[in-house]
Amino acid sequence: MEVIALPALGDNYIYMICGDEPDRATAVDPGDARPVIDWLRKSGRRLEAILATHHHADHTGGIPRLLELFPGIEVSAGAGDRGRVPGQTRFLSEGNTVCGGAGRVLDVPGHTRSHVAYFFDDGRGGGDLFSGDTIFGGTIGNLFEGTPEDMFASMRKIRALPDGTRIWCAHEYTLEFVREAARVDPENTLLQRRLRRLESAAGTPTVPLTLAEERATNPFLRWDDPELTARFGTTPGIATFRHLCAVA
Repeated sequence: MEVIALPALGDNYIYMICGDEPDRATAVDPGDARPVIDWLRKSGRRLEAILATHHHADHTGGIPRLLELFPGIEVSAGAGDRGRVPGQTRFLSEGNTVCGGAGRVLDVPGHTRSHVAYFFDDGRGGGDLFSGDTIFGGTIGNLFEGTPEDMFASMRKIRALPDGTRIWCAHEYTLEFVREAARVDPENTLLQRRLRRLESAAGTPTVPLTLAEERATNPFLRWDDPELTARFGTTPGIATFRHLCAVA
C-alpha cells in the first residue's frame, strides 16, 4: 500500500491511499477538494472511496465537490456522525473494515464523540494508522466533545498497535507540540533529542510519525512511566492522563 500526503488548508493533510488497483485511490479526510482533484489528474487515478475520521469541516469540506465529480462513491465515517458528514453512505463502528477488508476501524472518541481511525495492518509488525485529530506528534487532539476518560481509552488502543505502526495524523503540528511536551517532560532525553532534530529541520513535513517514537516521547502515551508519574505526583493511568490534559 502506498500513501500520498497532500498538504491542504495551511496545516492539514489529506491522504491518498493507493492499493492493488493501479487506477484507483481512496481519500482520507478531504477537507479541500482541489488538492485531491489535482493529484488525481496528475496520477491518472480515479477516486474510489472517501474515509472521514470525523465531521469537522477541515476534514470533510471537500466531499460535496468530490461527489459531484465522482457520484455514487462510498463515503465512510463513524456511525455517530450520521447527518454530520456530507454524503455519508457507511456508518462505521469498532471492528468494521474498509478498503475491501484491508483496513480496520477503531472507535477513538475524545476529540469528537464519534471519531474513528483506520488501521491497515501490514502483517509484519507494523502498518498504517490514519488517526485524524486523535494523536499528533507529542500530544493529542483537543477534547471538543469528549472527556479525558474517552481520550484515555482511545490512546490505550493506539498504544497497543504494533511497534512498527506509522501514524498519519491530519495536521502538521509536530514541532509546536513537541516543544510543549519538552516543557512538560524536561528530563526525557529522547524527547529533547527529538526536539533538536525537529528544530534543525523546521519547515519540512514530519508525517508519518512512528508509534515507537510517540511511545518514548509523547507524554500522553507515557501515563504509566515511573519518572513521569513521580514528577507529577500522580498514580499511573487515568490520574496521570487527566493531569496531562490539564497542564499540556
